[in-house]
Amino acid sequence: MADLTTPALLCYCRAGFEADLAAELTERAALAGIGGWARAGRDEGYVLFHAAEAGVPLVQALPFRELVFARQKAVLLAELTGLDPKDRLTPVLDTLQGAGRYGELWVEHPDSDAGKPLSALARAFGNALRPALRKRGFLTNEADPTRSRLHVCLLGGDHLMLARSQPGDSAVWPQGIPRLRLLGEAPSRSALKLEEALMVLLTPRERETLIKPGMRATDLGAAPGGWTWVLTREHMRVTAIDNGPLQAALHDTGLVDHQRADAFRWQPDTPQDWMVCDMVEQPRRVAERMATWFREGWCRHAVFNLKLPMKKRWNETRLSLDLFTDQAQVPLTLRARQLYHDREEITVFASAGAGG
Repeated sequence: MADLTTPALLCYCRAGFEADLAAELTERAALAGIGGWARAGRDEGYVLFHAAEAGVPLVQALPFRELVFARQKAVLLAELTGLDPKDRLTPVLDTLQGAGRYGELWVEHPDSDAGKPLSALARAFGNALRPALRKRGFLTNEADPTRSRLHVCLLGGDHLMLARSQPGDSAVWPQGIPRLRLLGEAPSRSALKLEEALMVLLTPRERETLIKPGMRATDLGAAPGGWTWVLTREHMRVTAIDNGPLQAALHDTGLVDHQRADAFRWQPDTPQDWMVCDMVEQPRRVAERMATWFREGWCRHAVFNLKLPMKKRWNETRLSLDLFTDQAQVPLTLRARQLYHDREEITVFASAGAGG
């Protein structure tokens, strides 16, 4: 068992982006005056970040809502290796002795090529561990989402990590992945990106107050219409900007005005409630155009994607977001995340009128 003498975080991420998450955690911790080091293996789907000293407020310095490349954030309790496959329960129960009572148990595995074959073991081990935890008083009899959550992350048949996450400072889905289903009438799979963005990047209260029928929205680079389709399902009136064609069914809604124009040049006649954008273009060029929309008062809220380069993706993310906020010249609420349905990109939510 690894001896944790300093605080450490376990964060899940998209496989292949471990170095980017490690760079983000290291830089954000350093800006908060906390030294540390990251353990990140390529394509493993997770990163461990250890503080260099005991007693530092690592958890508070790295709030989950501000992390871009993390799908989940939890405090590492222990790493157990060399487990006997015939009895994994006893070492886990012994390790958790005196660790408190949890409201939920999630037995997970990294979303990676090495982790996915562990899904059956995760289900079976969870079914065995859950009653054992309740018998010891380590887990509430019924799920209690107001209490801290216990994570068991399987890395192999003889290797796992134990971690704890807090409500309000973590994702509310196992593995940090919201499971969405693509409906047959959706024009493209990209619709899932906007659906996930509205679910993940907005609070429940924001979804209730900022998304209403009858609002005006613009979709820049709309074809074939995946994001426009999501907005029409919210009964918004959408101006879809793209020189390419939209799915024919979108015109039948009576909610879509398709204008064939250059999305980097087009501007609205009246202010829009929402602007969304999923264009394949250099991230800083997109960030500049998005900033223009806020600076000129053309929209109140926006969701847009920034396509990232193959290397130094955290550096490009930071530069693009800084460029956007500097050039917008208005107070903003700003949140960014690499979503489950994103690939080589991040998704940004921005809202005018509040400090982010």
